[in-house]
Amino acid sequence: MIINGRTRPTAVIGWPIAQSLSPVMHNAAYEALGLNWACVPLGVPDQRALLAFTEAARSLSFVGFNVTMPYKQAMLELCDEAASLAQLAGAVNTVHCVDGRLIGYNTDGRGLLESLENDAGFDPAGRSVVILGAGGAAGAALTAFILARASDITVINRTVERAEEMLARVRNNLRNTTAAAIPLGPSAAEAVRGADLIVNATPAGMSTSDPCPLPAEWLRQGQVVLDMVYQRPETALLRAASLAGARPVSGLGMLVAQGALAIDIWMGEGGGETRAPRDVMRAAAAAALEEQHAPAGGDGS
Repeated sequence: MIINGRTRPTAVIGWPIAQSLSPVMHNAAYEALGLNWACVPLGVPDQRALLAFTEAARSLSFVGFNVTMPYKQAMLELCDEAASLAQLAGAVNTVHCVDGRLIGYNTDGRGLLESLENDAGFDPAGRSVVILGAGGAAGAALTAFILARASDITVINRTVERAEEMLARVRNNLRNTTAAAIPLGPSAAEAVRGADLIVNATPAGMSTSDPCPLPAEWLRQGQVVLDMVYQRPETALLRAASLAGARPVSGLGMLVAQGALAIDIWMGEGGGETRAPRDVMRAAAAAALEEQHAPAGGDGS
């Protein structure tokens, strides 16, 4: 990559940000596409810094930026305009900078569906789904499964009021999908055991010391279990899924897909024939992830 006076920046913002794989996979895509763009990780420690960055992005030559934890929900209110999927999800993870305006999108949900299709051959239509969590990523998943015509969706969260608020936002768009919010406890066991798909949309699993976000004995053979956490090659949830005979799916595919969809938007609102190269992005992200987990002083082999 050559950076010069014509290079346009993109970014991924969040806190913490040091372990993000977005810059390496984005920059690999830009090089493959021949784009004179460069993605940088920007740590945004608090709300004041978030406001300062968004104001700067309006006047500088940013193509756009991605938003990760913990600012996806806050970013929705800071955009000048937000796509309908972002409004339903209650969160923005992709921003397009256009003539000083910030246009918000949510590519997490579409990235999730793309990953499920490519990595597990799973179609949510007519299937039963459980979502763990009630944050921005969970909202994107909920919206995606409604649009994909899942038969029923159960949102499980320790604070059930947050899950109920998330459902209230989409209640008028449910169509033939039934949805419910329940707390993480004994009442959730039946929903998990009966589900065709379980999606972890919480941060549980980012640390090696994190326990499984639900009791392992609730999982069963034949289920698909996707963990949005991509920082670890195998989380406690994915390990439990394997032991139960379920199909474990890491969050790496979703990470790649949502990032690729962001690039598609920036190249022209998703139109045209050119698409971000998913294979190039995944290879770059996987290599960076392997390097992160290589033993100190080792060669990563």
